[in-house]
Amino acid sequence: MSSIANGSGPELEKFPDAPPSIEVTAPEEPPHAGLRSLDHYKRKLPTWRYSLRQSILPLIRWETPYLAWMQDKMRSPTLDTYFAITANAGTHTFFMVVLPILFWCGHTGLGRGMVHILASGVFWTGFIKDMTSLPRPLSPPLHRITMSGSAALEYGFPSTHSANAVSVAVYALFALHSPECKLQYSTRLILEVVSYSYAVSIVLGRLYCGMHGFLDVIVGSIIGALISIVECVYTDIIDDYMYTSTWAAPAMVALVIIVLVRIHPEPADDCPCFDDSVAFAGVMIGVEIGAWHYASTGFAWNHPVPGTVPFDLAHIGWAVTIARVLLGVVVIFAWREVMKPTLLKTLPHLFRVIEKYGWILPRKFFLPASEYKKIPARLKVDNVMPSVSDLPGLLTSIRHPGRGRSVSVGPQSAADAYETLAYREKRRRDSLTNTELESAISPPRSPSTSSTKRDYFSTGNPDKDGAVSQVSGISASLGVANTGNLPTPAQSRVGSYEQMMGQGHVMISPATPDEKDDDDDDNAEIFVGQQNELEEKEMFSRLEKPRVRYDVEVVTKLVVYTGIAWLAVEVNPILFELLGLGMGNVRQLH
Repeated sequence: MSSIANGSGPELEKFPDAPPSIEVTAPEEPPHAGLRSLDHYKRKLPTWRYSLRQSILPLIRWETPYLAWMQDKMRSPTLDTYFAITANAGTHTFFMVVLPILFWCGHTGLGRGMVHILASGVFWTGFIKDMTSLPRPLSPPLHRITMSGSAALEYGFPSTHSANAVSVAVYALFALHSPECKLQYSTRLILEVVSYSYAVSIVLGRLYCGMHGFLDVIVGSIIGALISIVECVYTDIIDDYMYTSTWAAPAMVALVIIVLVRIHPEPADDCPCFDDSVAFAGVMIGVEIGAWHYASTGFAWNHPVPGTVPFDLAHIGWAVTIARVLLGVVVIFAWREVMKPTLLKTLPHLFRVIEKYGWILPRKFFLPASEYKKIPARLKVDNVMPSVSDLPGLLTSIRHPGRGRSVSVGPQSAADAYETLAYREKRRRDSLTNTELESAISPPRSPSTSSTKRDYFSTGNPDKDGAVSQVSGISASLGVANTGNLPTPAQSRVGSYEQMMGQGHVMISPATPDEKDDDDDDNAEIFVGQQNELEEKEMFSRLEKPRVRYDVEVVTKLVVYTGIAWLAVEVNPILFELLGLGMGNVRQLH
C-alpha cells in the first residue's frame, strides 16, 4: 500500500501543476496465488541483515537492464567461449591445483602468500554472500554463460572470482616492484601487463557472462585488493612471529579460523558458499601448522623465507621436477580418496553420541546425524578439488575447452526464483499504483498513451509489509522528462530489458524437506500463474536443486583440506628428499 500526501511523493514531482493535497491508496490485495513466500527474506533473516539486504537490492535491480544491454552489444561465439574458459582461472579448483606446485618448486614464500590472500578472499566473500543473501542479476534479461553448474546456486554479492583475480594481480604487482625482484625490466613489464590483463579479463568476464553485476565485481575487487595490501605490508611481521614462536602460534591461528567458521552467517537459502569457505579455512590451517613444523626440521631451507622447500632446477633437472610434481599429486589424491569416505562413514556414529548430550552445533540445511542412517557412497561433498572419478571429464574439458560451456536463461536457484517472484509482484503493484495515480491527477488518456507512460516513466512505491523491496528506479534514470518526448533507441532498448525482468516461470520445492519445521515457507511449493502450471513445472525440472548435505561434511572438509595443505608443505617435500627426488647434500650448503 502506498500513500502520497501534500505533493511530496516522487510521482508528484513530475506533475508541478498537481493539486497541493492528493492521497492515492493502492488496493489492499493479497498476493497472487503462489506468492505467499515473497516475504521469505524478511522472515528468514535478522532485522539488521534484512535491512542491509533491502538497501542494496535496488542497486542490483537498477543495473540489470544495463548489464543486459552491454551483454547484447558484446555477445559473440568467440567471446562466449573465451570468457567461459578464462573464468576457470579464477576458480578454487584452479588455485588448488597450482598452489602445491609453487611449494614443491621452491617458491614457498609466494605459495604461502597466495594461500593467505585466496583463502581470505574465498572466506570473506562467502561470509558477506551468506550474510546479505543477495541474488545474482535476474535472468532474463541476462543470459548466464558458465562451465560450472554450482556457481549459479550461490548468491551474487560480492564476486569471489573478482576478489581472487584482483588479489592475485595486486600481489603480483607488489612482488614485481619490491626491492627483492631481480628480473630484467622487459620481463617485469611483460609480467605487469599479464597481471593487469588477467584481472581485467576475469572481472569483465563475470559481467559478460551474466553471473555478476557492476556492484558485485566492484566490491569483490576492493576486497581482493585490500586483502593483498594487508598481506604484502604485514607478511614479514607475521612470519617473524610465526617462525620464532612455540607451537602456541599455529595453534592460535587454527583456533581463530575455527571460530570464524563457526560464526559464519546462516544463509536464507541453501547456498554452497559455506562449503568453499570451510575448505579454504582447512587449507589455511594446514599450511600454517605444516609450514611451522617443517621450518624446524633439518629438511627445510631458511632462505629466502623460513620453511622453504629445497629446489634448484639447474641441479635437479626437468625429469626429476616432473617426477616430484606427479608424486605430490598422487599423494594428495590418495589422501583425499581414502580420508573422505572414511570420515563420512565413521563420523556419523560419533555425531549421534555427541548429539545425545546436546553438544552438537547444528547448522541450517545440514541434516543431523540422528535423521539419517548412512551417507550415500561416492558423495560429492565439494566443488573445490576434483576427485579421481572427475579426472576423465576434466581432461576432456581441457582437450575440448568449449564443450562444457552452457548458456542458460531463467532462474537457476532458490534465490533466483524468489527474486523473480518479488520483482514480478513489485511490477504488478507499481502498475496498480500508477494507474490509480494517473487517473486521479490527469485527464483520461488513450490506452496506448497510458501504456507507454508506464513502460518508460513509472516509479514504484516502497512496500509496507516486506513482501517486495524498493523499486529499481531504472525508468526514472533514463533521464526523459514527462514532456511527451519519445525515448532514444538506447533508452528504449534498456527499457525493453527492464520489461523482461521477472518474466521467468518459476516453481520451487525444497531439496530436503524438514518434517520438524512447521514454517509453511520451508515446505511450500511456489507456483506463479496457475494457468501456466505445466510451463512452470518444465522450468522447475531444469533448475539445479541443492543436494542433501550432512552435518559431518563440515568436519570432513576441515580434516581433508587441512591434510591436503599439510601434505603439500611438509610431508611431500620430506618424501622428495627420502626418495632421491630432492636436493640431497646440496641443501646443506644453503
